[in-house]
Amino acid sequence: MIYSILTYNVNGIRSAIDKGFVQWLQNHNADIVCLQEIKADDSQINKNLFDPMGYYQYWFPSKKPGYSGVGVLTKIKPDNVVFGMNIPEYDNEGRLIRLDYGSVSLICVYFPSGTTGDIRQDFKMKWLDDFYNYINNLKKERPNLIISGDFNICHKEIDINHPEKHHKSSGFLPEEREWITKFLSNGFIDALRVFNNNPEQYTWWSYRAGARKKNLGWRIDYHIVSVPMKDKLKTVEIHSNINFSDHCPVQLNIDF
Repeated sequence: MIYSILTYNVNGIRSAIDKGFVQWLQNHNADIVCLQEIKADDSQINKNLFDPMGYYQYWFPSKKPGYSGVGVLTKIKPDNVVFGMNIPEYDNEGRLIRLDYGSVSLICVYFPSGTTGDIRQDFKMKWLDDFYNYINNLKKERPNLIISGDFNICHKEIDINHPEKHHKSSGFLPEEREWITKFLSNGFIDALRVFNNNPEQYTWWSYRAGARKKNLGWRIDYHIVSVPMKDKLKTVEIHSNINFSDHCPVQLNIDF
């Protein structure tokens, strides 16, 4: 059976709801929705909005109020749910949920940003090492992996506007891009690029200087699947017209 999986950094679940996210989702009817940067705890999320659509809900907020956090809405009940990587410095920021569906594991993830300075960039680089090791260990037990989320990295020049301007920008640093290359070479596939190698396939636009209207974007939101899942891929679509956030939803259709 083919399932639709959305990944969407909502930049505040309450803000997205106020802008019409629930109504859009009701019409879109995705099977699984991976949300990043929910910026709310359980008491601040109106779960009754999603119950009528038949979603099981799993929320993993940051301990810091109004910051980070991930959530998954799923119409397919998972066999098992794991919150976090068992590394407190990341789990305190609510960065990862894993859901197991039979032999397939789906990971909703929100990578740290390094745009606020050296301290957070160092934190991000440490996360990259630890996340790599976490996934490498996990795939020994769970080889069928789907990793959906905001990676806060553009992989190649095709993934960013005017790349010549951004080589010193967090999110497009050479060492970050090399990490994506290394990660993919370790048995993973960037699902979008199986179907679409066109430029300007962006998923995030700054709120500044009319970047979205000018399509001055970055592709930092991904569905990445392990090689055993490649033949299960059906389509990937970027919903760039949906603007409840500074990101847009990215949809993977996959048979698992």
